[in-house]
Amino acid sequence: MSRTRHTRGSRLTTAGVAATAATLLAAALSPAAHADSRPTRITAIENAASALLAQATNLGLTSAEGTSVRDVIVDKDGTQHVRYDRTYHQLPVLGGDFVVHLASDGAYRGADRATRSAISLPSVVPSIPAPKAADLAVNALRAVNLGEILRKVTAKPQLVVDALHGRPRLAWRTNAVAQDSLGNPVARTVLTDARTGAQIDAWDSIETAAGDGQSLYSGTVPLQTTQSGSSYQLKDPTRGNTYTGDAANKTDLCIFGICISRAPSTLFTDADNHWGTGTNTDRSSAAVDAQYGTDVTWDYYKNVHGRNGIAGDGKGSYNRVHYGSAYNNAFWDDSCFCMTYGDGDGTSLGPLVALDVAGHEMTHGVTSKTAALTYTGESGGLNEATSDILGTLVEWYANNPSDPGDYLIGEKIVRPGFGRDALRYMDKPSKDGNSADYWSSSVGNLDVHYSSGVANHFAYLLAEGSGPKTVNGVSYNSPTSNGATLTGIGRDKLGAIWYRALTVYMTSSTNYAGARTATLNAAKDLYGSGSTEYNAVAAAWSAVNVN
Repeated sequence: MSRTRHTRGSRLTTAGVAATAATLLAAALSPAAHADSRPTRITAIENAASALLAQATNLGLTSAEGTSVRDVIVDKDGTQHVRYDRTYHQLPVLGGDFVVHLASDGAYRGADRATRSAISLPSVVPSIPAPKAADLAVNALRAVNLGEILRKVTAKPQLVVDALHGRPRLAWRTNAVAQDSLGNPVARTVLTDARTGAQIDAWDSIETAAGDGQSLYSGTVPLQTTQSGSSYQLKDPTRGNTYTGDAANKTDLCIFGICISRAPSTLFTDADNHWGTGTNTDRSSAAVDAQYGTDVTWDYYKNVHGRNGIAGDGKGSYNRVHYGSAYNNAFWDDSCFCMTYGDGDGTSLGPLVALDVAGHEMTHGVTSKTAALTYTGESGGLNEATSDILGTLVEWYANNPSDPGDYLIGEKIVRPGFGRDALRYMDKPSKDGNSADYWSSSVGNLDVHYSSGVANHFAYLLAEGSGPKTVNGVSYNSPTSNGATLTGIGRDKLGAIWYRALTVYMTSSTNYAGARTATLNAAKDLYGSGSTEYNAVAAAWSAVNVN
């Protein structure tokens, strides 16, 4: 939570301004001050101080008010902009800030003011005591977190003058903070009339900041972060407080599925909210990819399927990057509700934080909260295929020119030593040398990453159809087991059908025959029995020998 620090400034008197100006003038006359032909910061402040004296009446300033400089900008042409905060009898004034604009020669040009209301209060002594204001703020915090058991609740009132909400009045600004049941911070700033106790306004005070990051695979991407004091955390309060941490190349210690100790997940922080360099030498670059992948996956499920978070409850997961040493894997773990990414060995695989991999891993979380497909046999293949299918649709949804949508799995992370250009291929899964293009009675005996080929192939055929074609610049040639020629119904309908089948009809034991039934039921619900979409689902399953 970011709190604004109000510094007591000089009172607006001639003597005070003159003394300050003399000090600033001495600094401005030093040789270093003239290294740049533009006015210095100190010169700009000095010029603005002179303008305040001359323009006090126009700016609504009185002898009861003080000012302090918040920021200074000097343009290339020498134009100066000095931003001030204001106090009234040494109390911070909400809405008292203003910006003085000066020409290159220091001449006053004008000002922008948050409010033009004159401040004149009969007293600065509150009728409502601070403890009462604190109680009111805590109640307001609890009211917006209904159903949550809040812990470590604190509230700190500050007496202020509110000039933001109509006529200026004395008020308590109280920051109420706590932790929810998951340990995430929650906070609310409550503005209370210091004479009546009425709530004037309230707002969340966990600040969201819009930053960006240079990723390894997806170019420069937008990031929603959390401002904490003067720094930023790679934690997104707009998406359930999902965050990314550094595993410090350590690993979990687990025995018989029980983790005795876990690798850390030290939250990434940054000074300027511009993350990473797009290279492996900066550890935060991989974190940018992981966080971006989480953001896009969250948005895909929410905006396309109406699902609010992995579990559908609005709560975020977290990412661990730099797990282990040269670790060639990424995985979802239900027990920590988190994604974990290795750095790869650099020969076969690079860091496993590509967008489709992130979508794949988070989709395992969705599956675990819905059909919970058992991770073995045909149901295990369907589990993996679900992550490939919906993870691929996440990549298409992102519409990122640095990582355009395709039907290749993990194409960004493979290195020359891997021997091919992707982990898996949806148009013809057998191109990886192990996956099944079509169902057979033995397909359940394959590793789940290979038995997934049947459903991946079905999904490609349903979306794009069969035969040779180029989609988004990538060439494909998808065969059928029965020689049929298929016409696709598009990715959006594929996603709608598969997601509904997963969340409504599939169960932990669903096999390929059951998946055919589940997707036909989903198509019937969405488009009608006997519709073009319903018939396309049936034809695509038949084309991979699931009848």
